Amino acid sequence: MADNNNNDVINDILNQLDNAKKQQEAEIEPTPEKIEEKAEQPERAVENISEEAPAPAPRPVHRQLERRPRPSAEGNREGAAAPPPARAPRPRVNESEHVRNNAAVKRNAAHHKKKKKKRRSRLPGVLILTVFIFAVSICLSLVIIAFGKDMFGIGKDDTTKMIIVPENTNTEQISQQLYDEGIINSPKCFQLFSKFRKTPDVYLPGEHFVSPNMAYETIIDTLTNEAEEEKKESVNVTFREAITLYEAADLLEQQGVCKASDFMFYFNAGGYGNRFEDKLNKNTSTLRFADTRMEGYLFPDTYTFTKEMYPEQVCQKIYYNFDKKLTDERIKKMESLHLSLDQLVTFASIVQAEAPNREDMNHVASVFWNRLEHEDAETVGMLQSDPTKNYANYTIKPHMTVLNNDIVKAYDTYQSKGLPPGAICNPGIDAIDAVLEKMPSEDYYFIANIYTQKTYFSKTNDEHEQKKAMVKADEAQYEAEQAQKEAEAAANE
Repeated sequence: MADNNNNDVINDILNQLDNAKKQQEAEIEPTPEKIEEKAEQPERAVENISEEAPAPAPRPVHRQLERRPRPSAEGNREGAAAPPPARAPRPRVNESEHVRNNAAVKRNAAHHKKKKKKRRSRLPGVLILTVFIFAVSICLSLVIIAFGKDMFGIGKDDTTKMIIVPENTNTEQISQQLYDEGIINSPKCFQLFSKFRKTPDVYLPGEHFVSPNMAYETIIDTLTNEAEEEKKESVNVTFREAITLYEAADLLEQQGVCKASDFMFYFNAGGYGNRFEDKLNKNTSTLRFADTRMEGYLFPDTYTFTKEMYPEQVCQKIYYNFDKKLTDERIKKMESLHLSLDQLVTFASIVQAEAPNREDMNHVASVFWNRLEHEDAETVGMLQSDPTKNYANYTIKPHMTVLNNDIVKAYDTYQSKGLPPGAICNPGIDAIDAVLEKMPSEDYYFIANIYTQKTYFSKTNDEHEQKKAMVKADEAQYEAEQAQKEAEAAANE
């Protein structure tokens, strides 16, 4: 019986010790709620790990039996229940070990961060470098292709252009001139190409015809006269003042330079890149005779051509000469008088056809200015010039495929007011300057003696009629004298 009681007491003590151990383990191990909270906030957990030391493992609990208390004086055989054992104290964490663990955790975290940064920064760098190399390769390829096309004249215009090479011109000057004329696209590339040539480049002064579709080698050969071309016979052609385009075309064909029809086509087509072409009216009058659209822009002068020359080259030489005569000073005067280039040339062509010398040209131009500007004149706006009537009837009419009386009437200043829609001949520089001078006068009429080349001016129509009668009498007397001389010369034979 005593043995059974002792066993019961021992079992109670052991049960109490087991319960105390379970309670201690429950306090040390995290609950499921805490585990879920840590899973939701991983970053915070990492920080807590670096700040707090890990919980030490609990020490093993040794089961010890306490002595059974002695029975009380009343003789109670059952002793008092043993008090529950005290909770085992938490083991103390070593301070140095905690610091070392904390430092190790920080080092590992920093090491992982550096690895991540390195891995993240390498990929953008590689991509940027790849894109840069690819872009540079494309740019270099485009530059090389562009220079190659320019060097060999691939895909460029085939229009021939005339350039004037001055004395003692070097490669740098030539390359810049070719660039300004639109022949080449890169002066530096042309200079580099010229340096690799074995022969020195000595550029011959004078006129040369080149085109953008020529290769650098061909251009240099042309400018240095190294190309083996057939030498053609030179021809000097003189265009007099007041000549018409039809007369100039016939003269060129007679001299064997080019066909008259080809010259008329290319001269009226224009588009040779001269400065004065930019000042031409884009929308010309519908009454302007198309076959002589560029009448007035053939500057009278002596030109050197060759036999069987390309008509484009002939036209370019004439255009170039006119462009040189139209200086900046003349353009400023023209603009100050509110004249367009077409109006200036048309005005000058009438003055050229009416007056024989510069002095008379100034006075004739003043008469036309007065008629155009003064509204109180007897013939407001009516120029009434005989050369305009002659041009309409004897130049335009015969060359019309289908007669258009509106065009004929527009050129005849006896039938229409103001300037005609186009020039009636090709004026010289004196006639152009006479219009630009705009000499002041009070005269509205003039008449010239075709035999004596003397011009008479009048303010009123009555004066003009008197002088007209006088001039006719002088011309009749002159004709009579000439007839008498011819008769005497025939009798003496």
